[in-house]
Amino acid sequence: MNSKGFVRPRTVGQIGVIAAIVLLACLPGSAAASTGGAATPSAAPSPKGSPSGTPAAAPSAGALTLVAGKTTPRKSFYFGYRYPRLSYTIGSTQPENDLRIDVVGAAGEVVKTFYRENVAPNVESKVRWDGTTNEGRPARNGRYSFRISPQSAAATAPAARKATASTTLSLGFAFYGYAFPVLGPHEFGMGAGRFGAPRSGHTHQGQDVMAACGTPLVAARGGRVQMSTWDDAAGNYLVIDGKGTGDDFMYAHLAEPSPLKEGETVRTGQPIGVVGETGDAQGCHLHFEIWSAPGWYEGGAPFDPLPLLRKWDAYS
Repeated sequence: MNSKGFVRPRTVGQIGVIAAIVLLACLPGSAAASTGGAATPSAAPSPKGSPSGTPAAAPSAGALTLVAGKTTPRKSFYFGYRYPRLSYTIGSTQPENDLRIDVVGAAGEVVKTFYRENVAPNVESKVRWDGTTNEGRPARNGRYSFRISPQSAAATAPAARKATASTTLSLGFAFYGYAFPVLGPHEFGMGAGRFGAPRSGHTHQGQDVMAACGTPLVAARGGRVQMSTWDDAAGNYLVIDGKGTGDDFMYAHLAEPSPLKEGETVRTGQPIGVVGETGDAQGCHLHFEIWSAPGWYEGGAPFDPLPLLRKWDAYS
């Protein structure tokens, strides 16, 4: 353990030549797109979510149809680059319509509601959801869909239906709170690479994820960059204070210093660097730690990240 308490990891294997060849086909643009992100290391802010609005005092709407409806991207992450955005066009027997747009979970539960007044037919409108519920909390992982209805208090008021049998609508999407940090072929380190593996006078405080040097890395959870520096054991490393959590996330042995600087905002799925073998690493890998509140060497404690990594890996 060095002066910062970083536990010196030891890898348990190397990624094969085939994996390295496959990696060459993993372009940054396609990798970032797979996490709902943009192919840029910039910390530019994501567009804000749309305002919720308020119900109309005397809501009115005609007989509604959906002329067009599309949600992009099909996979989004909390505090990510790109929030789920609905682009829609209604048809109506009235020139102005008061609408209610719900974000609905797979079980039919409404997690977020937007109110819009005086929406004209045959004009494209848009709503962007920032991933928070009506109570202001991050939504749970899962499948969601937008639903467009009149604001009318009548219990039998129908939701908008397809304008024609041939109308193609795409209102569903997947939403997740975390992204898997390694964008390429990888293996989880076992034995000496596992959390809690014995070391001389201490134990391994993270999980090693073996991948070819140069494999892109992204933020598992967005937030604020707490540390971005060098350590003789960790090499180039980065610590991110996770948005909406008490947890901190640490990434070590990056090939080069991260383009992100201390104090900057980082988004879930945003590029943070590439896999390397800097510091005391033996072979190319990411050393990944999660620390409970109040954070990394601020009174928190590291815990085994492997169950979460496996979960994120399954859907990212």
